[in-house]
Amino acid sequence: MSKPLIVIPTYNEFENIGSIIPKLLALPIDASILVVDDSSPDGTGDAVLSFKETGRVHLLSRPEKKGLGQAYVAGFTWALERTGFDPIIQMDADFSHDPASVPELVKELDEFDLVIGSRYVSGVNVVNWPLHRLMLSWLANKYSKIITGLPVEDATGGFKAFRRTALGKLDLSSIRSDGYSFQIEVTYKLYKAGCSVTEVPIVFIDRHSGTSKMSRSIVWEAAWMVWHIRFPWLF
Repeated sequence: MSKPLIVIPTYNEFENIGSIIPKLLALPIDASILVVDDSSPDGTGDAVLSFKETGRVHLLSRPEKKGLGQAYVAGFTWALERTGFDPIIQMDADFSHDPASVPELVKELDEFDLVIGSRYVSGVNVVNWPLHRLMLSWLANKYSKIITGLPVEDATGGFKAFRRTALGKLDLSSIRSDGYSFQIEVTYKLYKAGCSVTEVPIVFIDRHSGTSKMSRSIVWEAAWMVWHIRFPWLF
């Protein structure tokens, strides 16, 4: 029998992970959770292990910080190497993605291969971001849509649900992007592989605790990555 798996990448999320795991375990979809932690010095991994007795919470600890994209690659690989996990959901640990929205994303997988929790499909649904960051995110999505031709409004969003069969179409070993560009690359490759994609509106609320991992280098990577995935012969 298939069982949903929620993949959460972490680095120094001790303040959040102990709160979000109980909320996810309480969801009606009976999901398991895989936390991919980059050996956080704040004790995030230990906090995850405190839920081990539930039998539904797993920790994949990596020896060093290698970035968001590779954390998801490791998590997806872990899931696909084990039978029974389907669908596979990705989300952040900081409550910017509402745990209560997970069942809605999963329900849409009855008809689609990939479901994106979208901040921009029904206007702009972002709370507590400064205007300059909101504009950067909104423009980045418009830019990526124009270059790649993706029929989605929030290609950079990190709240997604996948059918297992869809993730199986990705060559995970070939993905090297991070941050925004990782989200764009995965969605683009699945779309080009013939997977059906839809968006459901969510309200994105800036993180509860901790520090944002967003950096200028991640933004610049996304700017050129859309050209790389759309016109690979140029690179």
